[in-house]
Amino acid sequence: MALDDGSQPRPHFLPPALRAPFEGRTWREFGYLLLSLPISAVLFGYAMATIALGAGLLVTFLGVPVLAAGLAGCRGFGMLERARARGLLGLDVPDPAPARGAKSGLMSWVGAVLKSGVSWRHLLYAILHFPWAVFAFVVSLSFSAVGWALFSYPLWHWVFPSHLDQSGIAIYSDGTGDGFFLDTPFEIAATAVVGLVLVLFCPWLIRGLATVDRLLVMGLLGPSRLATRVSELESDRGVVVDTAAADLRRIERDLHDGAQARLVALAMDLGLAKEKLAEDPEAAARMVGEAHGEVKTALQELRDLARGIHPAVLTDRGLDAALSAIASRCTVPVTVEVDLPCRPAAAIEGIAYFTVSELLQNVSKHARASRATVEVWQTQDRLLLQVTDDGRGGADATAGSGLAGLAERLDAVDGILVIDSPAGGPTTVTAELPWRG
Repeated sequence: MALDDGSQPRPHFLPPALRAPFEGRTWREFGYLLLSLPISAVLFGYAMATIALGAGLLVTFLGVPVLAAGLAGCRGFGMLERARARGLLGLDVPDPAPARGAKSGLMSWVGAVLKSGVSWRHLLYAILHFPWAVFAFVVSLSFSAVGWALFSYPLWHWVFPSHLDQSGIAIYSDGTGDGFFLDTPFEIAATAVVGLVLVLFCPWLIRGLATVDRLLVMGLLGPSRLATRVSELESDRGVVVDTAAADLRRIERDLHDGAQARLVALAMDLGLAKEKLAEDPEAAARMVGEAHGEVKTALQELRDLARGIHPAVLTDRGLDAALSAIASRCTVPVTVEVDLPCRPAAAIEGIAYFTVSELLQNVSKHARASRATVEVWQTQDRLLLQVTDDGRGGADATAGSGLAGLAERLDAVDGILVIDSPAGGPTTVTAELPWRG
């Protein structure tokens, strides 16, 4: 399927093997392979010249700056290569962090460039990519040219008798006109068939060669895995901080608007009852009775608030009992199955509890379901949760719903949230968390 106007899929009537020679992807990748040779030749020559010059000048104070300048130039070429891969291969590789010295000044920058693993990986790319670019250029161009030449042989067969004084392509010739030539209708047709096979094979060959280039660009010109992981952890830390701040605001709001306001009213009622105790004991008794009811309500609100922070049943009895308690408060019948050999880490257990709690709240509020199931099990070092309902479906985490926030919370601990919710249902939400027992 292809997108016709960006939203409506347009069906293809040809199988992929017949479409491939004419697809834009094939020609873009072919262009990438052809451009690689001159670009890599320049990059290889630059890298070898500057590194050799820098190494030769190491006996003087000029060698180190020259070497750093050579590495910086390789990083500049790397920026060009990432842009070329982005435009022709559809490969979006993030730019690595620039080399910055601890202090301002030339020598601090030189030290940062020389100590940066990114700089040396760019140099390695400049050296390794040149021989690969030569190989990919020769192979892709040779197969493409021979394939299309043989496939179109019936159209230009007249060239040989008209201009070369021979009847066709020579399979064998002794130079005097004797030999085996492809000149009969059957031989011309067979040549075209061989050319067609090569034409259909070339796109897949080109894609295979381009895949190697993708690996080289991703592996050598992008940020290191450590840098990427640090960036992810910084993002996750921001999510955790924002989530904790939101939870604190929610607890403060619930206390202020709920239990705190109720306790203030209770204190006022008890004060009035105390004043009326001597004058009107019956009215005072009624007010004390009402205050007793308010105390029960306030205690229930505090229990609910404490349960929202961390339920005691989860600490005392684990996920099975805690999830069963959540299920009992759901508006639809819920079946809970927990199959765990032992308890995971307390933090993971708490996240699993609140994940199921929020998912069951969504079932109660939005799903219009008649039943739901909760399954929890362990697979190797991962804890898996699955909540299924037979409601109307259509749940989408990309629409800015609570599911998006839930996915961010799981991502902050290396978790994953997968939603399968076609229109009309059923809805299956699977959450995967690290075990960390």
